[in-house]
Amino acid sequence: MSQRCIGGIASMAESSGMDVSEEDLLISARTVIHSCMEVREHENVLIVTDTKTTKIARAVYEASSEVTSRVLMMMMPELEEQGIEPPSPVSDLMKRQDVIFLLTTKSMTHTRARAAASREGARIASIPGVGVESFAKGGFTADHNAMATEISSMGSRLRRAREVRVTSSLGTDLRFQSGSRWILEDTGICTRPGQVTNLPAGRVFVMPKEGTAQGRLILDGSWEGNELEKPLQIVIKDGLLSSATGDSISADIESEFELASEGMRSGRGHLVRTFSEFSFGMNPRAKRGLGL
Repeated sequence: MSQRCIGGIASMAESSGMDVSEEDLLISARTVIHSCMEVREHENVLIVTDTKTTKIARAVYEASSEVTSRVLMMMMPELEEQGIEPPSPVSDLMKRQDVIFLLTTKSMTHTRARAAASREGARIASIPGVGVESFAKGGFTADHNAMATEISSMGSRLRRAREVRVTSSLGTDLRFQSGSRWILEDTGICTRPGQVTNLPAGRVFVMPKEGTAQGRLILDGSWEGNELEKPLQIVIKDGLLSSATGDSISADIESEFELASEGMRSGRGHLVRTFSEFSFGMNPRAKRGLGL
């Protein structure tokens, strides 16, 4: 395991990456258009953006326009939180597209609008909270076909991996049983109707068997878009997050769990603390954690 551990979404301000040129952005956008989404001449393409992500959205618009004239870019207000539904004109338009790029500050992956568009057959790339430097020089520049081959090759090594232990020199020591098959499809290649990908892609992941995770995680990268000032220690007991200490953000984490538990039925509030996914990165060009 890498010593630099990341939790949650690392959202980068678009104002970063001052040395990134428009041509750099366009090169990455072309990779997304051709290698990841395989946009075709006859397809309708919708780019959803907000006021903080327009620079990247314009590059994707230009790259799309080189392939098809049926391109529309739609700007909306920044969503207040991850997963909040977009305005109805946006969700209505999404249902009539072949290809959709969700280039917004907050993630729209887990929204009814995205799900409805997927049911109508749209191929969707969710690209939340990405800064210009990450887009131009990070994981988007990877060879996605080569990465897909490498991820697929992991199948034989992981197929029988039922007992998992994760350690690091920082003190991470976590054990769990894998409760289902390892997912080897996060390659960034999104060519089937109804398919969804989060970009930049490139990871292998699994759902731990409920109640089996035990140990501690030491994160020194980021948590939900915030770079950590000092390591964050998370203790997992019986598959649930027991405590978060260290960095000052630990108080916010506890508050978020308390707030989320209030929306659960009586006796089920503790389930919001479930350790629900383990994954590791396979994208050699990705240096920061990004959104889902």
